[in-house]
Amino acid sequence: MKISGLLADEAILAELGGRIARRRLELQLTQASLAEQAGVAKRTVERIEAGASAQMASLIRVFRVLELLPKLELLLPDVQPSPMDLLRQKGKVRQRASGQRQANHVAEEKQPWSWDDDT
Repeated sequence: MKISGLLADEAILAELGGRIARRRLELQLTQASLAEQAGVAKRTVERIEAGASAQMASLIRVFRVLELLPKLELLLPDVQPSPMDLLRQKGKVRQRASGQRQANHVAEEKQPWSWDDDT
C-alpha cells in the first residue's frame, strides 16, 4: 500500500507496522530477539507491528536494530535557510514562525468605519 495523505492515521500506522514486521523477518529476527536487542519489551514490538502507537524512543531503538536509522534522514532531511534568508535575517537563527497574515484584514483596517447607508 502506498502511504498518502488520504489515508487515515490508523491505516498509516498499520502499514508502517507491517513494513517493520517484514523487515524483521527479512533479518531473520523473532519479536523477542528484536525486543531484547532494542532494549524494549516484546509487547512493545508486538504493538508497533500491530499498528498501535508507540513512544518515539522505542521506535528509534527498533529502527536501530533493523538498520533503518539511516533512512530517517530521507524522511526528515535537515532544513537549512536559503542564502537570501540568511541575508535578510543578518545571520540570526529564526526561532519563531510569523504565522499567516491576512491581506484582507489589513485592507479593511485602513478604511474608515461607516454605517452602511447605501440601502
